Amino acid sequence: MALRDEVLKVGVREYVVDKCAPFRKTNERFGGLSNMAAGFPVHVNGVRIGTSEVLYQMCRFPHMPKVQWMLVGQSSPMTAKMKSKPYRAQARPDWDSIRVRVMRWCLRVKLAQNWEEFSRLLESTGELPIVEVSMKDPYWGAVPQEFDERVLSGANVLGRLLMELRMKLREDRNGALRVVSPPNVSGFLFFGRPVDNIRGD
Repeated sequence: MALRDEVLKVGVREYVVDKCAPFRKTNERFGGLSNMAAGFPVHVNGVRIGTSEVLYQMCRFPHMPKVQWMLVGQSSPMTAKMKSKPYRAQARPDWDSIRVRVMRWCLRVKLAQNWEEFSRLLESTGELPIVEVSMKDPYWGAVPQEFDERVLSGANVLGRLLMELRMKLREDRNGALRVVSPPNVSGFLFFGRPVDNIRGD
Protein backbone atom coordinates (compact mmCIF):
# COMPACT_ATOMS: atom_id res chain seq x y z
CA MET A 1 0.00 0.00 0.00
CA ALA A 2 1.38 3.41 -0.98
CA LEU A 3 2.12 5.76 1.92
CA ARG A 4 -0.52 8.28 0.80
CA ASP A 5 -3.21 5.57 0.68
CA GLU A 6 -2.09 4.27 4.06
CA VAL A 7 -2.36 7.73 5.61
CA LEU A 8 -5.80 8.28 4.11
CA LYS A 9 -6.95 4.89 5.40
CA VAL A 10 -5.96 5.75 8.98
CA GLY A 11 -7.34 9.28 8.67
CA VAL A 12 -5.65 12.62 8.10
CA ARG A 13 -5.80 15.15 10.93
CA GLU A 14 -4.75 18.79 11.02
CA TYR A 15 -3.11 20.45 14.00
CA VAL A 16 -1.91 23.97 14.76
CA VAL A 17 1.54 24.03 16.35
CA ASP A 18 0.73 26.49 19.13
CA LYS A 19 -2.45 24.60 20.05
CA CYS A 20 -0.88 21.19 20.57
CA ALA A 21 1.99 19.46 22.40
CA PRO A 22 4.42 18.99 19.50
CA PHE A 23 7.72 17.13 19.57
CA ARG A 24 10.39 16.71 16.95
CA LYS A 25 13.81 17.08 18.61
CA THR A 26 14.52 15.19 21.80
CA ASN A 27 15.83 18.29 23.62
CA GLU A 28 12.56 20.20 23.22
CA ARG A 29 9.94 20.64 25.93
CA PHE A 30 8.05 17.49 24.95
CA GLY A 31 11.04 15.78 23.34
CA GLY A 32 10.96 12.90 25.80
CA LEU A 33 7.80 11.68 24.05
CA SER A 34 9.94 10.79 21.04
CA ASN A 35 10.99 7.18 20.63
CA MET A 36 14.47 8.54 19.97
CA ALA A 37 14.72 10.14 23.43
CA ALA A 38 17.48 8.86 25.68
CA GLY A 39 16.89 8.51 29.40
CA PHE A 40 14.01 6.03 29.12
CA PRO A 41 15.70 2.61 28.98
CA VAL A 42 13.70 -0.61 29.14
CA HIS A 43 14.49 -4.22 30.00
CA VAL A 44 13.07 -7.14 28.04
CA ASN A 45 13.94 -10.74 28.93
CA GLY A 46 16.71 -9.44 31.16
CA VAL A 47 18.39 -7.30 28.49
CA ARG A 48 18.70 -3.53 28.75
CA ILE A 49 17.52 -1.66 25.65
CA GLY A 50 18.39 2.02 25.53
CA THR A 51 15.29 3.50 23.87
CA SER A 52 11.79 2.60 22.73
CA GLU A 53 12.95 3.15 19.13
CA VAL A 54 15.47 0.32 19.39
CA LEU A 55 12.81 -1.82 21.09
CA TYR A 56 10.40 -1.17 18.21
CA GLN A 57 12.99 -1.93 15.52
CA MET A 58 13.89 -5.20 17.24
CA CYS A 59 10.28 -6.34 17.00
CA ARG A 60 10.60 -6.52 13.21
CA PHE A 61 12.98 -9.46 13.50
CA PRO A 62 11.71 -12.04 16.03
CA HIS A 63 13.16 -14.80 13.84
CA MET A 64 16.59 -13.14 13.61
CA PRO A 65 18.10 -12.92 17.12
CA LYS A 66 21.50 -11.96 15.72
CA VAL A 67 19.95 -8.84 14.20
CA GLN A 68 18.21 -8.06 17.49
CA TRP A 69 21.53 -8.32 19.36
CA MET A 70 23.16 -6.09 16.74
CA LEU A 71 20.49 -3.43 17.27
CA VAL A 72 20.88 -3.53 21.06
CA GLY A 73 24.58 -2.87 20.65
CA GLN A 74 24.28 0.36 18.66
CA SER A 75 25.36 3.62 20.24
CA SER A 76 22.23 5.59 19.30
CA PRO A 77 18.63 4.86 18.27
CA MET A 78 19.12 6.54 14.90
CA THR A 79 22.13 4.34 14.20
CA ALA A 80 20.08 1.29 15.15
CA LYS A 81 17.28 2.37 12.81
CA MET A 82 19.73 2.83 9.95
CA LYS A 83 21.44 -0.50 10.69
CA SER A 84 18.09 -2.27 10.49
CA LYS A 85 17.36 -1.09 6.96
CA PRO A 86 19.40 -3.71 5.06
CA TYR A 87 17.40 -6.44 6.83
CA ARG A 88 13.93 -5.03 6.32
CA ALA A 89 13.20 -7.22 3.31
CA GLN A 90 13.58 -10.10 5.77
CA ALA A 91 11.31 -8.59 8.43
CA ARG A 92 8.35 -10.61 9.62
CA PRO A 93 5.87 -10.70 6.70
CA ASP A 94 2.94 -9.39 8.73
CA TRP A 95 4.84 -6.33 10.00
CA ASP A 96 2.66 -3.68 8.39
CA SER A 97 -0.50 -5.22 9.85
CA ILE A 98 0.86 -5.51 13.42
CA ARG A 99 3.18 -2.52 13.78
CA VAL A 100 0.61 -0.28 15.48
CA ARG A 101 -0.05 -2.97 18.09
CA VAL A 102 3.70 -3.33 18.55
CA MET A 103 4.18 0.43 18.93
CA ARG A 104 1.39 0.56 21.52
CA TRP A 105 3.22 -2.17 23.47
CA CYS A 106 6.56 -0.33 23.19
CA LEU A 107 5.00 2.83 24.65
CA ARG A 108 3.40 0.83 27.46
CA VAL A 109 6.80 -0.67 28.30
CA LYS A 110 8.43 2.76 28.21
CA LEU A 111 5.86 4.04 30.69
CA ALA A 112 5.94 1.02 33.01
CA GLN A 113 9.72 1.06 33.35
CA ASN A 114 10.13 4.84 33.53
CA TRP A 115 7.00 5.54 35.51
CA GLU A 116 7.75 8.74 37.38
CA GLU A 117 9.42 10.69 34.58
CA PHE A 118 7.34 9.49 31.65
CA SER A 119 3.98 9.75 33.42
CA ARG A 120 4.90 13.28 34.50
CA LEU A 121 5.78 14.15 30.90
CA LEU A 122 2.49 12.76 29.59
CA GLU A 123 0.55 14.66 32.25
CA SER A 124 2.39 17.88 31.35
CA THR A 125 0.67 17.86 27.94
CA GLY A 126 -2.65 18.60 29.64
CA GLU A 127 -5.54 18.18 27.24
CA LEU A 128 -3.53 19.26 24.19
CA PRO A 129 -3.27 17.01 21.14
CA ILE A 130 0.13 15.28 21.16
CA VAL A 131 1.77 15.50 17.75
CA GLU A 132 5.03 14.16 16.37
CA VAL A 133 6.30 16.79 13.93
CA SER A 134 7.96 15.13 10.94
CA MET A 135 9.41 16.57 7.77
CA LYS A 136 8.54 13.49 5.70
CA ASP A 137 6.39 10.96 7.58
CA PRO A 138 2.67 11.79 7.60
CA TYR A 139 1.83 8.33 8.96
CA TRP A 140 3.49 8.22 12.37
CA GLY A 141 3.62 12.02 12.55
CA ALA A 142 2.24 15.15 10.92
CA VAL A 143 4.03 17.30 8.36
CA PRO A 144 4.21 21.13 8.24
CA GLN A 145 2.22 22.46 5.31
CA GLU A 146 3.78 24.58 2.58
CA PHE A 147 1.13 27.29 2.84
CA ASP A 148 1.72 27.67 6.60
CA GLU A 149 4.35 25.73 8.57
CA ARG A 150 2.33 26.22 11.75
CA VAL A 151 -0.27 23.86 10.33
CA LEU A 152 0.58 20.17 10.61
CA SER A 153 -1.18 17.49 8.59
CA GLY A 154 -0.96 13.73 8.84
CA ALA A 155 -2.28 10.58 10.46
CA ASN A 156 -0.11 11.26 13.55
CA VAL A 157 -0.42 7.63 14.64
CA LEU A 158 2.36 7.93 17.25
CA GLY A 159 0.79 11.05 18.74
CA ARG A 160 -2.60 9.36 18.85
CA LEU A 161 -1.15 6.32 20.62
CA LEU A 162 0.46 8.65 23.17
CA MET A 163 -2.88 10.41 23.73
CA GLU A 164 -4.51 7.01 24.20
CA LEU A 165 -1.83 6.11 26.76
CA ARG A 166 -2.31 9.46 28.52
CA MET A 167 -6.03 8.72 28.88
CA LYS A 168 -5.36 5.22 30.21
CA LEU A 169 -2.84 6.64 32.68
CA ARG A 170 -5.47 8.99 34.08
CA GLU A 171 -7.97 6.16 34.39
CA ASP A 172 -5.50 3.75 36.04
CA ARG A 173 -6.50 3.58 39.70
CA ASN A 174 -4.84 0.30 40.67
CA GLY A 175 -1.47 0.41 38.90
CA ALA A 176 -2.48 -1.96 36.09
CA LEU A 177 -0.26 -0.10 33.63
CA ARG A 178 2.83 -1.05 35.63
CA VAL A 179 2.60 -4.61 34.26
CA VAL A 180 2.70 -5.09 30.50
CA SER A 181 1.80 -8.35 28.79
CA PRO A 182 3.22 -9.17 25.36
CA PRO A 183 1.04 -8.06 22.44
CA ASN A 184 -1.34 -10.56 20.93
CA VAL A 185 1.03 -11.32 18.07
CA SER A 186 2.22 -14.74 16.95
CA GLY A 187 5.93 -15.51 17.20
CA PHE A 188 6.71 -12.46 19.34
CA LEU A 189 10.25 -13.43 20.33
CA PHE A 190 13.26 -11.64 21.75
CA PHE A 191 16.60 -13.41 21.44
CA GLY A 192 14.81 -16.63 20.52
CA ARG A 193 12.55 -16.62 23.60
CA PRO A 194 8.92 -15.63 24.15
CA VAL A 195 8.65 -12.22 25.76
CA ASP A 196 7.97 -12.24 29.49
CA ASN A 197 5.50 -9.95 31.20
CA ILE A 198 7.18 -6.59 31.76
CA ARG A 199 7.06 -5.22 35.30
CA GLY A 200 7.59 -1.56 35.98
CA ASP A 201 9.90 0.21 38.37
